[in-house]
Amino acid sequence: MPVIQRYLFRMAAVATLAALFGWTGVIWMTEALRDFDLLTSKGQSILMFLSVTAMVLPSLVMVIAPVALFAAIVFALNKLNTDSELISMTASGMSPWQIMRPFAALTLLTACFVGMMSLWLMPWGFINLRNLLTKVRADFLANIVVEGQFTTLDRGFVFHYRERAPGHGLRGIFIQDRRDPEHINTYLAEAGYTIEENGQSFLRLEKGSIQRQQQGSKDPIMVVFDTYAIDLAQFSSSVDGSPLRPRERTTWQLLFPDTTEPFVQQNPGAIRSELHDRLVNPLFAVVFGAIAFAAVGRVRTTRQGRGFAILFAVIGALAIRLLGVVATALVANHASALIFQYLLPLLSVVIAVWYALGDPRAVLLRLAAMPPLRIQRVRP
Repeated sequence: MPVIQRYLFRMAAVATLAALFGWTGVIWMTEALRDFDLLTSKGQSILMFLSVTAMVLPSLVMVIAPVALFAAIVFALNKLNTDSELISMTASGMSPWQIMRPFAALTLLTACFVGMMSLWLMPWGFINLRNLLTKVRADFLANIVVEGQFTTLDRGFVFHYRERAPGHGLRGIFIQDRRDPEHINTYLAEAGYTIEENGQSFLRLEKGSIQRQQQGSKDPIMVVFDTYAIDLAQFSSSVDGSPLRPRERTTWQLLFPDTTEPFVQQNPGAIRSELHDRLVNPLFAVVFGAIAFAAVGRVRTTRQGRGFAILFAVIGALAIRLLGVVATALVANHASALIFQYLLPLLSVVIAVWYALGDPRAVLLRLAAMPPLRIQRVRP
């Protein structure tokens, strides 16, 4: 690559990395501060907090990278044109393709990076996040509940204890289980201890009562007990027992799903949609790069503003990306929508490159100057 092209590549690459790290950091901090109180209120450590947020970073970076590339190319080309460097390059004999080449190389590198995030790192992060949450919920007494606070462990399940007792015990326990609206159970106990039997964890309640309220019954049933055991595995079963969601499966598992699995049999569209969404994500990085170069890659004088061109490029890129999201949703219900899902980014790239390298105005004028086609009927 010649010196000038290396100069262009370095300028755009530095701007891309700066935008990527900057925007990722800002969005990550916004999400982190929003969830910080939630995690700390459940007794989580900073290490656990950083682990959870780090596992969702690949999905965040995958979305930001094409946008950072778009902004970097627009910034670099606009700066080159403002400083008359782009005019000098064109006057010296550089063709539009020679100017576009370093930006195309950067775009392909970004597309490969997005592909790595989409096909490998993003599902890896969701899989590890699922496993981490499973471990946390399995030992909720040590990881979630906080002394003196009412903690919602599951939808409709509230746990509270007054204080900790010596020997890893709890005092003043209150539990309300409303997960089944037809059978509402409320547990009160003076103390409780965790015990292990046959590899399973139980919470043993001592000197308490159970108030059971059934739907349609006015009077609750009161049961007084000296000891009562609750299986703690039920709080992790909501994670462990549920099938893997499409985003929590590796790309290989999506390519070759287990057809005997009930979830796969019932949701083939969701598996198909997730797979092709991962495959098509790198193409949108190419779309963003091509549109950015098509918008500001042409030489213009300082009197010719680029505001409208940049505005149209931003609107066009966002519209294509939103159409891509719509196509992904359609693929879940209609396999025939796959054609639209892939043709959308490919045609967008072709049109943008044709506009950037060719002279569309001359082509349109040439087409307008062509005489209309006349169809003559030939009689036998």
